[in-house]
Amino acid sequence: MTTVYIVGLLLITVVAANIIHLLWPVLPLAIYQILAGIMLSILPIDTHAIVLEPEIFMLLIIAPLMFNDGQNVSFRQLSQNIRQILSMAVGLAIVTVILVGSGLKLALPQHFTYALAFMLAAIITPTDAVAVKSLTTNVEMPKNVNETLEYESLFNDASGLVLFSLATGTLTSGEFSLVHGVLTFLYVFFGGIIFGSLMGWMLIALRRTLMRTHVDIGSIVIPINVMTPFAVYWLAEEMHLSGILAVVATGIVHSILYDQLRLTSSRVQNATTTLWNIIASLLNGFVFVLLGVMLPEVVSQTLTATILKLALLALGLYLAMGLIRYLWARFKLVDMHSTNPKRDGLLLALGGIHGTITLAMAFSIPVLTESAQLATRNQLILLAAIVILISLTVGTLAFPRLLPAKTKNYTNDEFQDQLIHTVQYAIDELSESPENKKEQALLIDQLSSQMALPFKINRNVYDRLASQARGVEMQTLAELRENGIVTAKEEQGYYRMIGRDALMHSQHGLFAFLRIWHYRFKWKRLSHKLHKHHPQTFAQLQKIHDNKTLQDKFKAVRQQYFDRLESIFNMIMTDVNEFLDEVQTPDNVHEVTMVRRMYLNRQQTLDRFHSRGEMDINVLRTLAIKAFQDEHSYVQQQAAAGVISSDLANALNEHISNDQLVCIQSFED
Repeated sequence: MTTVYIVGLLLITVVAANIIHLLWPVLPLAIYQILAGIMLSILPIDTHAIVLEPEIFMLLIIAPLMFNDGQNVSFRQLSQNIRQILSMAVGLAIVTVILVGSGLKLALPQHFTYALAFMLAAIITPTDAVAVKSLTTNVEMPKNVNETLEYESLFNDASGLVLFSLATGTLTSGEFSLVHGVLTFLYVFFGGIIFGSLMGWMLIALRRTLMRTHVDIGSIVIPINVMTPFAVYWLAEEMHLSGILAVVATGIVHSILYDQLRLTSSRVQNATTTLWNIIASLLNGFVFVLLGVMLPEVVSQTLTATILKLALLALGLYLAMGLIRYLWARFKLVDMHSTNPKRDGLLLALGGIHGTITLAMAFSIPVLTESAQLATRNQLILLAAIVILISLTVGTLAFPRLLPAKTKNYTNDEFQDQLIHTVQYAIDELSESPENKKEQALLIDQLSSQMALPFKINRNVYDRLASQARGVEMQTLAELRENGIVTAKEEQGYYRMIGRDALMHSQHGLFAFLRIWHYRFKWKRLSHKLHKHHPQTFAQLQKIHDNKTLQDKFKAVRQQYFDRLESIFNMIMTDVNEFLDEVQTPDNVHEVTMVRRMYLNRQQTLDRFHSRGEMDINVLRTLAIKAFQDEHSYVQQQAAAGVISSDLANALNEHISNDQLVCIQSFED
């Protein structure tokens, strides 16, 4: 139970760090997660219980991360860039491990054996694409460099892990043979790829068989997909193959399936993608938070002088790897199709940012206590952590100075303003039809939720605008009454509706809601007392209530009354919409939107009185498709007229498409 409690704390800490980064994105997310882990270590918990066994760590953390990276890569682009991938992920990785490992042994022979030096070099060689993306979010990274870094990080993780396993095996056994090592490397490396490919093909065949007989069986397919990396990794390791390469190969084979079935199983694809994004985010954060939790303990067990030496050694290792990466690009050992070789070589060197895999391998170091010449496990973990921090710090400082900032030709307020007009256009088009009012009401509520902006509104501004809008509708109502279009009874009924809306949407909306339920409860109690103490009177009332003729007559009168109120509401809304268009500014766009939603909710309430029957799902789906087509058409019209830019039009169309998918799926559930 203690382990479950601690894992829960770690996950909560990951989410908290993600929230802080979202609100204050000054530092890379990894830094926030490490700091959050350090703060967690202050709590009175047993940090020793957090340490996972190396095999369990690789199975539970690394295997799913590598599988997700594999299934997100495009096989078409992968096949087109195979030479580039082999150069960076295999050639550069092996050369880096050999040069850095040999340098460590020659420079510090009293502290490192060859096996230990190569193991450390294998740990700090892999790069982290997620860390690179977090540092280049706000800058324009050249496409050729960005693709090179992404493909490298996918496969050099596997290369580093294979070399790490070989070095660890040599370290623990104390024996190494070059021929045996090469043969073992080839068996482990290519055997893992072949085994993973076969497993991926078998799982794809299973999924296709299931989908031929049952469409989009997400409750079966998605759990199989999530369990795949664990099963493949475990089976590969049992066969003494590279479990990491096996799960990467399985993921790549899955990416081929996704390319073929991208639209034929959209619900499963979207659910799977969302689930894996969450899993990958949590696992990446889990590793960095775990590092933060362990750092204080590791530092406390290390002398200050030793920490300084480790920091200098980490800086030297980082500079050596950066130089190797730069020379690898300048001597064109990797073809990046570069138009500026000097700049791209520097970016490639700085893009060698280390992260999750490096930490994972560091945590997987076996406890070495037999030889006095071997550095302790804690010192090696600390050394790897310092290399990661240096790479993150240098990237954070260097990229904004070397690369131009990302720019958009529209602001967030412009996007929200155009989205509001787009949704309002679709709602107006929908409301013109006199048919299917019940389905229209539900769909209008769905569409109006597109304008539920995730921003904090100014309550004073909202209350003032809502009050002014009510003033406009009361003035229009008075004019309609003077012109004889509205009767006195209809005017009173409409005033009651305005008062109810004002009460529900004021600052006392919660109290109004509770008051309504209070009166409902009192009515229930009164009905119960009447039935108990005056059964004859209750029976007469019940008889009147059950009289179908009277009920039909009452419903007809009630229907006519609400039809008339809706007609008045539609006449008044013309003036209200004109007023809101006039007063809307970039400063109050969110508050105006909430006022519009208030009136949309009233329209929905009026429309519901047209029928009390069940919703027609087919009608709802048809109306929804037309409404979202109207939104796309409006965006196209605005772009063609030059009112909005092509970038803004693309962003709006993407937003509308996502909303359409969610809306249509909600009708099916």
